[in-house]
Amino acid sequence: MADALLLPFTEFGFLRRALVGGLALALSAPPLGVFLMLRRMSLTADVLAHGMLPGVALGFILAGLSVPALAAGGMAAGLLVVLGAGALSRATGGREDASLTALYLVALAAGVALLSWRGSAVELTQVLFGSVLGVDDTALLLMAGTASLTWLFLAFAWRPLVLECFDPAFGQAVGARGGLWHLGFLGMVVLNLVAAFSALGTLMAVGVMMLPAIAARHWAMQVGGMVYAAMALAVLAVVGGLVASFWGDLPAGPAIVLAAGGLWAASLLLGPNDGLRARLRRRHLAG
Repeated sequence: MADALLLPFTEFGFLRRALVGGLALALSAPPLGVFLMLRRMSLTADVLAHGMLPGVALGFILAGLSVPALAAGGMAAGLLVVLGAGALSRATGGREDASLTALYLVALAAGVALLSWRGSAVELTQVLFGSVLGVDDTALLLMAGTASLTWLFLAFAWRPLVLECFDPAFGQAVGARGGLWHLGFLGMVVLNLVAAFSALGTLMAVGVMMLPAIAARHWAMQVGGMVYAAMALAVLAVVGGLVASFWGDLPAGPAIVLAAGGLWAASLLLGPNDGLRARLRRRHLAG
């Protein structure tokens, strides 16, 4: 068993690079996913991942498969979708989620159209689904820098974000500037999705952020415990997905997301906090 787990990483350098990049994502994206879940914004990450596609497409048209160009375009488009949705909501009095949905659908269609216009089917597939095994030095630096910046942000924003999750009225009363922290938080979400994009593509990037976070609620009651559980589950998903990809001849990105999905299903069944087995046991004891 140990040989089966270690052999892919000791024999192949590209798998070691994929592992390092995946672990960086596993330590930065899931904590943000926990806060998205607690704020009932779980689908926001998926919306932003799709919304940054036109920026990625423009970066590809101008510079090809250059990680800095793709990342800059994706970051700009993602922030434009976030800020545009907020501006439209305030200007029209409508719901922010409705504006966000409209913008991301238009952005997704525009991005796919641009990629189809100037790129081949292979390049379109790589942008949409990523290439974990093709991670280069620039992508690794982006992932590591994103992880460092995310944890620096959380060190300052932890209490305001927790307050916004559970008692926003009190936060407003004491002048916690919840709106400013909210924008910074969404900026970190976009940055993590951009970092994950080069490895997992725009359609898979959200999997590493949200699946471990959703599963973590079945293992912990407090926010800190959920964050630790989410990171641990994400690490297991990255390692398990890469090993399964190597031995099962599977695409690495989808294998990682499927591993995260399997851990979520196991958590849903076996987790002590609102897991199905725990619920059935409580009903049996109560009966």
